[in-house]
Amino acid sequence: MAQYELLLPKMGESVAEATVIRWEKNPGDNIAIDDTILEIATDKVDSEVPSPVSGKMVKHLFNENDVAQVGDVIAIIEIESDTAVAEEVKDAELESLEKATEIPFVPEEKEETIEDKVEEVKTEETDEVKQPNNFSSSDRFYSPLVKSIAQEEGISVEQLDNIKGSGSEGRVTKDDLLDFISSKNNNNSQTKDQINTTSSQEPVESKKQETPATEPAKVVQPVAKSGGDEIIEMDRMRKLIADHMVSSKQTSPHVTSFIEVDVTNMVNWRNKVKTSFEKREGEKITFTPIFVEAVAKALKDLPMVNVSVKGSQIIKKKDINIGMATALPSGNLIVPVIKNADQLNLVGLTKSVNDLARRSRANKLLPDEVQGGTFTVTNLGTFDNTMGTPIINQPQVAILAVGAIKKKPAVLETEYGDVIAIRHLMYLSMSYDHRVVDGSLGGMFIKKVADNLEQWDVNREI
Repeated sequence: MAQYELLLPKMGESVAEATVIRWEKNPGDNIAIDDTILEIATDKVDSEVPSPVSGKMVKHLFNENDVAQVGDVIAIIEIESDTAVAEEVKDAELESLEKATEIPFVPEEKEETIEDKVEEVKTEETDEVKQPNNFSSSDRFYSPLVKSIAQEEGISVEQLDNIKGSGSEGRVTKDDLLDFISSKNNNNSQTKDQINTTSSQEPVESKKQETPATEPAKVVQPVAKSGGDEIIEMDRMRKLIADHMVSSKQTSPHVTSFIEVDVTNMVNWRNKVKTSFEKREGEKITFTPIFVEAVAKALKDLPMVNVSVKGSQIIKKKDINIGMATALPSGNLIVPVIKNADQLNLVGLTKSVNDLARRSRANKLLPDEVQGGTFTVTNLGTFDNTMGTPIINQPQVAILAVGAIKKKPAVLETEYGDVIAIRHLMYLSMSYDHRVVDGSLGGMFIKKVADNLEQWDVNREI
C-alpha cells in the first residue's frame, strides 16, 4: 500500500487560500475517485474538493475552520501500491499549481492626482502611523486573512491577542476581528461625541480651533424575544450577503426605473423552437439567456452603464460580464458571471446560463466564476413576482430585475384603428447608482433593453 498526499487545488487565479468548512471523509472511510473529500470556502464561494484517487482516508492535516494555502497537503489517503498512477496524478496537480504561479503579479498603475496628494497629507496628519505587525511575537495562530485585515486596520498584535476567538481551539476568525473593529469604531465615535459636547460648553474665547462634529454612533434597537421564538444563527454565506447588501446601500444612492414590455413575439418564438432546440443541443432554452442577450446589446449601445466608481473616477469597463442572480437550495443567493456575454450567440448564452445555474445549486462553482461582473440580471419572474427594486451588486452601478410574464388585455394600434388584444406583458425594473447614472441615461438604457425584447424576430433561426 502507498500513501497519497492530497493537495489543496488551485481555485482561480486570484485565490491563494481557503478555509476548511467540513470534512466529508474521515480517517478510516473508503474513498472512490471523484468522491467529495471536504468542503472549502473562500471569500467569494464555497466549493467541494473531489478525490483524484481511490483508497482509504488516513489522516486530516487541517481541522475544520483552519485556513490552508493553495498547494498545501491537506490530507493523506492510503491507495493501492500503483506508484506510477499516484505519481501521474501528483504530477498533474503540481503542473496545475506551477502554471498558477507562472503569471507574474503586475500592480495596477494609479495615476496620482492632486486630490490623492491632499488626501495623503491629511492622512499623515490625522491618522496614526501603521507599523507592520510582528506576528511572530504572539503564541496564537492567525490566518493570513486575519493578519491582512489587522494590518490594514492598524490592529496591534497585543490587541489581537486579547480578542476572544470563536474558531477551532479559540482561533480568532475574520468575523471575530470585524466585530472587534466595529466595536472599537463605535467606542471612538462615542468618545468624540463626549469631547465635542464638553468643548461646546466652554466659553467662546477659549476655542482656538473647532473640531468638526461627528455623527453619533448608531443605536441598535433591542429585539424583543419570547420563550417560543427560535434563534437561527446566520451561516457564513448569509453573513456575506448581508454585509454586501448593507454596504451597497451605504455606497450608492439607489434610483429605480420601471417599464412595461410587450414580449408576445419573444414568447411565441420560444414556444416554437424550444422542443427542436432541446433535441438538437441537449439543453432547455429558458427566457434568461434571451434577457442576457438583450442587456448585452444595450450595454454595447450605452457603455456608460457598464462602469464602476473609484473615488472621483469613473472606470469604463472594456468587457461585458453579466452576472445572473441564482437562488440556492439553502435559501441563499449567489451571482455567477457570464464572461464576455456580448461575444456569445444565443446557443452559447443558453449553455452558459444552464451550466452556471446547475453548478451553482450543486456547489461546484469556482471562485473566479463569481467575480468580474459588470452588470447583473435577476429574474423575479421565477417566483411569479411582478416587479422589484433590486440592490446594486457592488462595484457595479446597475442591476436589472425581470418580472413575471403575464397574459393581459392591451390596446394595439393598427391601420384600422385601436384594438384590444391578449398580449404577453412583463415589467422590467432597474436600480442604478445616481452618482454616475442619471435618470436620462437610466431611462434610455431600460428602454433599449425593452426595445430589444419587443422587436424580437419571430422568424429568427437558432
